[in-house]
Amino acid sequence: MNDRERTYKVDMLTRVEGEGRFHLRVEGGKVVDAGLSIFEAPRYFEAFLRGRSLHEVPDIVARICGICPVAYQMSSVRALEGALGLDPGEEIRSLRRLLYCAEWIESHALHVFLLHAPDFLGYPSAVEMAADHREVVECGLALKKTGNSLIEILGGRAVHPISVRVGGFTKTPTTEELLRVRPFLSTGLQEALETVRWAATLPMPEFEQDYVFVALDGEAYPLEWGDRVRISGRGTYPVGEFEQIFQEEQVEHSNALQCRLKDGTPYMTGPMARLNLFHEKLHPIAASALEEVRLELPVKNPYRSIVVRAIEIVHAFAEALDLIDRYRRPPEPYVTGEPRDSVGFGATEAPRGLLYHRYGIGGDGLVKDARIVPPTSQNQARIEADLVSIAPQLIELEHDEATLRCEQLIRSYDPCISCATHFLRLDIDRGGGGTSGR
Repeated sequence: MNDRERTYKVDMLTRVEGEGRFHLRVEGGKVVDAGLSIFEAPRYFEAFLRGRSLHEVPDIVARICGICPVAYQMSSVRALEGALGLDPGEEIRSLRRLLYCAEWIESHALHVFLLHAPDFLGYPSAVEMAADHREVVECGLALKKTGNSLIEILGGRAVHPISVRVGGFTKTPTTEELLRVRPFLSTGLQEALETVRWAATLPMPEFEQDYVFVALDGEAYPLEWGDRVRISGRGTYPVGEFEQIFQEEQVEHSNALQCRLKDGTPYMTGPMARLNLFHEKLHPIAASALEEVRLELPVKNPYRSIVVRAIEIVHAFAEALDLIDRYRRPPEPYVTGEPRDSVGFGATEAPRGLLYHRYGIGGDGLVKDARIVPPTSQNQARIEADLVSIAPQLIELEHDEATLRCEQLIRSYDPCISCATHFLRLDIDRGGGGTSGR
């Protein structure tokens, strides 16, 4: 057996809109070959949109994801309203932010409790974890249910909402409808605060990296609104310049696009980026939770993202309560504008990170072209770089523990619901001594 050479092969990373694997070869303690390969089947959503009415776009793009459809709808309407020169007004913006808070709650709760927590507590899935930690799983399900209930009130249904439209909503809720869910949000806020305390106690692998963080920059903690993108250490740029600063590329070992800065730098978007760049904009209750658990900033350990997501759950609950208390039903559910030959840009913060949309429309109101860059595409290169960086730790671990460490790192990014629920296969070629795996 050659101890100087090891090959790690994470095979069949499925349920990420395709198939994938991770390959790493180490010789003499140095990485000589590495690749995160995603065999993503083409979905053609951008092509589907060409020739469609601009008013069809929000409903179509919602189908891209069943966990964060609101994010796709919000980015699309922001871009299309920009193309039309529409400002939906503060009341509509507040209602959209409330809807986005609901999606953060349900998505983050699903990830923290059901997808990522089993890694830290030593269980293969939430089902097995529930036998010993029933209260943890039930808490996660309750928080997710509250988020889904709020989405249903605002969007017409909990999955793939149907009320979002260009210029506003097809229908806005009454004050009484929102007040009915308020007690559950209030209870959820207290449970979310306990979640932060619990998540901070989980055992964390030691692993820190110097990241370039990217997040939407606006008046408040980045969520559904912002006209600029901040890049840590490099300044802020208009959303409309996204394609001049970032570049999606096809890499040889993968069918999935990877988005990097124009100079080739991989970066991180998502909860850690938002917190590190804009922690001073957190809701005061979330800021107190951050201070209580003494999470050192900037957070550079991706495994600690479970704590960061828990803090964002607190923020979403607290802000949702404030938005309901200030709610005044808009006199009209939406505003309209005349189509024109134009291009619009929009970006919002999906639970997993920055989501960029660009649309070109004609005077006939039809979509000429579309461009969508999801957070998963933007984080893929950074995930790959992290897996390369963790290689020295893998060499010192037993096979099963090395497998878990890779899985846990990938799930730290919560790249999508399907990816996060998959259990990887790791083959280790020890250089002439055969392959072990599970």
